[in-house]
Amino acid sequence: MSTAKLTVTPLSSPHAHAHAGGSISLIMAKVMLALAPATLYGFWLYGWPAVHLWWITVLSALFGEAFCLHLMRRRAMPVLLDGSAALTGWLLALSLPPWAPWWLGAIGGLFATVVAKQMFGGLGQNLFNPAMVARVALLISFPVAMTQWIAPLPIGSAGAPDFVQGLQIVLNGIPNVDAVTSATLLGFSKTELSRGIDLLNTTPPALSFVGERAGSLGETSAFLIAAGGLVLLWLRIISWHIPFAMLTGIAIPALIAHEVDPARYLSASAHLLSGAAMLGAFFIATDYVTSPNTRIGQLIFGLGCGLLTWLIRTYGGYPEGVAFAVLLMNAMTPVIDRLVKPRIYGRDRKGRPLET
Repeated sequence: MSTAKLTVTPLSSPHAHAHAGGSISLIMAKVMLALAPATLYGFWLYGWPAVHLWWITVLSALFGEAFCLHLMRRRAMPVLLDGSAALTGWLLALSLPPWAPWWLGAIGGLFATVVAKQMFGGLGQNLFNPAMVARVALLISFPVAMTQWIAPLPIGSAGAPDFVQGLQIVLNGIPNVDAVTSATLLGFSKTELSRGIDLLNTTPPALSFVGERAGSLGETSAFLIAAGGLVLLWLRIISWHIPFAMLTGIAIPALIAHEVDPARYLSASAHLLSGAAMLGAFFIATDYVTSPNTRIGQLIFGLGCGLLTWLIRTYGGYPEGVAFAVLLMNAMTPVIDRLVKPRIYGRDRKGRPLET
């Protein structure tokens, strides 16, 4: 054999691959843009303490990312500018009580990027959604601080804290807890049922589609969250499969149970418009890294998230179940991807060549 044949350099072409024009930073920017209306509405609804908690959480997430990259002797700025750490901190802030103390946001932001993201290898390597890992860790570790919900007190209204007072509330804690706290619908229902009082003999907090009620920034306005999700669908950042399946997974068991026993089970509308159902369906469960690759797999994943959310809300110890449900289904993602594999071009789903 001639040696000349072994030393031939393969030809390459600058046009061997097509570029779709997308990038991580562009995708993250579009997601943040879709989140902005609901976040700004939450800022107005709960005032300056919510604003301060938001930026503390986002900066903590960025700091945790930069710290890990420094330890690995990697340049931090290019990674920070992709927006993934900022979005993680943003989503976590939306899941916290609006007037939570600063240390809750700081610990959560650091935990999300250091433990739930960088310890797994960074962006694209994490098995679980970092923001939800941090939320669950905070909920288990600090249950009292994580369940101090605030009644709406819009900026500019009588008694609403100004910029400095908002900073003092976040840094020093809520001055008079009983004067401003309020129960969420899910929390109120869980408490009343645990006291033996059925839901037909109580007056639960009003169900507001526009979001003027107690809750986190990301659960108050189902309308704005859903609108942001529709924008992501329109921009093709996400597909409809996971949001549709997750909301269906919540609504169907809720509808059946409520028809059977309305004194014991909340209605489907209460489940869909309360808690983080919309935020989870459009912005959290759709995480590219931690959800299945195939459309069928995404439907299974979304249904699992929805069903587990309803089960945990109805029978679990916590009134809200979206974070737990998403993490449990994140653990199932490798199994789903193994069972539902994408079809290779020219072959069937079992890998056999298609007959011509």
